[in-house]
Amino acid sequence: MKKYKLNNLDCASCASKIESSLSKLEDVKFVTVNFANATMTIDTDNLDKVKAQIKKLEPDVEIQDVENEKSLVSVNELVENKGTIIKAVSALALLIIGIIFEDKLHNTPYQLAEYAVYITAYLIVGWNVIASAVKNIIRGQFFDEQFLMTIATLGAFAIHQMPEAVAVMLFYVTGELFQDIAVGRSRKSIKSLLEIKPDYANLKSGEEVAKVSPEEVKVGDIIIVKPGEKVPLDGTVLDGTSFVDTAALTGESVPRKVSEKDEVMAGMINQSGLLTVKVNKLFGESSVSKILELVENATSQKAETEKFITTFARYYTPIVVIGALLLAIVPPLIFSGQTFGDWIYRALVVLVISCPCALVISIPLGYFGGVGLAARKGILVKGSNFLDALTQVTTVVFDKTGTLTKGEFKVSEVVTSNGFSKEEILEYAAYAETNSNHPVAKSISEAFAKDIEKQRIKQVEEISGHGIKAVVDNKTVLAGNDKLLHKENIDHPVCNVDGTVVHIAIDTVYAGYLIISDTLKADAIEAIEALRAKNIQTVMLTGDNQFAAAAFAKKLNIDKYFFELLPQDKVKHIENLMLESKGGKVAFVGDGINDAPVIARADIGIAMGALGSDAAIETADVVLMTDSPSKVATAIDVAKTTRTIVWQNIYFAMGVKLIFIILGVFGVATMWEAVFGDMGVALIAVFNAIRILRK
Repeated sequence: MKKYKLNNLDCASCASKIESSLSKLEDVKFVTVNFANATMTIDTDNLDKVKAQIKKLEPDVEIQDVENEKSLVSVNELVENKGTIIKAVSALALLIIGIIFEDKLHNTPYQLAEYAVYITAYLIVGWNVIASAVKNIIRGQFFDEQFLMTIATLGAFAIHQMPEAVAVMLFYVTGELFQDIAVGRSRKSIKSLLEIKPDYANLKSGEEVAKVSPEEVKVGDIIIVKPGEKVPLDGTVLDGTSFVDTAALTGESVPRKVSEKDEVMAGMINQSGLLTVKVNKLFGESSVSKILELVENATSQKAETEKFITTFARYYTPIVVIGALLLAIVPPLIFSGQTFGDWIYRALVVLVISCPCALVISIPLGYFGGVGLAARKGILVKGSNFLDALTQVTTVVFDKTGTLTKGEFKVSEVVTSNGFSKEEILEYAAYAETNSNHPVAKSISEAFAKDIEKQRIKQVEEISGHGIKAVVDNKTVLAGNDKLLHKENIDHPVCNVDGTVVHIAIDTVYAGYLIISDTLKADAIEAIEALRAKNIQTVMLTGDNQFAAAAFAKKLNIDKYFFELLPQDKVKHIENLMLESKGGKVAFVGDGINDAPVIARADIGIAMGALGSDAAIETADVVLMTDSPSKVATAIDVAKTTRTIVWQNIYFAMGVKLIFIILGVFGVATMWEAVFGDMGVALIAVFNAIRILRK
């Protein structure tokens, strides 16, 4: 799979045409063309054949390797389109001369002067359109917008409506110019979002520091991040204290303080102190690299609305052309007193109005803008289809630990039994849990606060959903929940303990338990309240016991909660909730490796990106870079805003075009109104789509 830049791709229908044609080639396993950022992602063993097919379809489009793409100097749009502007101004001047001196020009022999002025103006502004239409016809590609405009304007010349023919072509080209500028600006908005990519890393080797590409740095290397520089790779601070700007990654404007042992992510901006950082991930696996990849590839998974419009446009244009042909021919043959000239003119008006470019361009642009807006708020949506799905969410299911709670566990109490001391219980628990990465296990190790002598541990067995069975000092140690004790037939005086609890048994004798405390995230209650305000049901799933789960559920005011769950139990609960949702979507929010199956099974899987496991992030459809559960409601708001704007464009474009088509059929609308019905609507729709990026 590789990505390429498609230079000179300035037509949304062309992008759709290229994607459709390439997908039919035997050598192409996968292809998606993204009009919004003019790129193509393709999996093929025969790139030469792909290039030849693109050249056949769109001769002006050039394929370029993204890795070799040179950074473009920002050019003013007017300078960039100078040639088109000169042509448009020249044609406009000739059109004005033709209209002002119409009588004098018309009275010349054979009306030569009149034809000379209007044909010259027409060819100046419309030659490229006509040439493109002819090339497409030769290649067997009829019914595109160039074809519609060429037929309509040549038809206008044929019935001696020359000023209107020139005006239609002039306004069409001018509209295309403004449209290109608008699309270009939206692309630049997205590119500015992607400028978080670090340019270099200060690699420390001994006493020397060398400036290198982030791709050259290996895991375990030491880098220096100076004040004002971007953090180039994910890592752990070894030395130094500073404030870092995380806005590019998380959307949060408040700087975060970092010091020794804190994690920093690529894309953060160091604001004050000098930081020495040990690299934890290669650049390709870093946070910033994943953001770049997700945003750039987001529109490869298209929403159903986009797919429908693409298919609609494919059939709509031929139907319009056939309808216009019948409109020009049938009424004069059926009704007496009707002239062919009048009905041909009406048919030409309908042709001009009916071009579907407003929909074909503005809708993908709207979704692309929605993905960009979400990314700026620290929410990575992996496809425009998931934006659509978020608008249909009726139930949000949260994992508890690390999602609604901080996952910062501390041993708050040790309760002994059968003559064991607190020190013994803590020691055996620490040795049993030493190989586990679970936050509870880490809290026990921190409470023990002594070095672990690995040779004392002979055997460790993890019992999924229950706990750990280990052999320490030739004694069998059990550390886990109440279910583990019942499974191993260990007599114990207490089953239900309020809080997160780890029971300990040594050589089948119950030794006591440790109570582990966790706290809610600062915005957890706000997250539940925001979803309830949207009439969305909230559910919590946890492996904790009933008492711990009930305590957190009460604090959160959550609608439902389920406790003592194994990973497979969580999947079953998600499936049941999906059956109960009656057409609504169920989203699951989690962060751990054990959440990956549930994230994959839910209608929409949402992962915590900063602290979440790689497995959860890779499986998820949406990634929250701040680890803030309140971002779920924000993601839904962004999705609804995007969908609202997309459907505004659909209703507006279809409604205006339908009205103008009716007016054209009854002879009320002229070519001048038809131009607004086409290019005016397209421009309004494009600018409306770009509005998402401004929010």
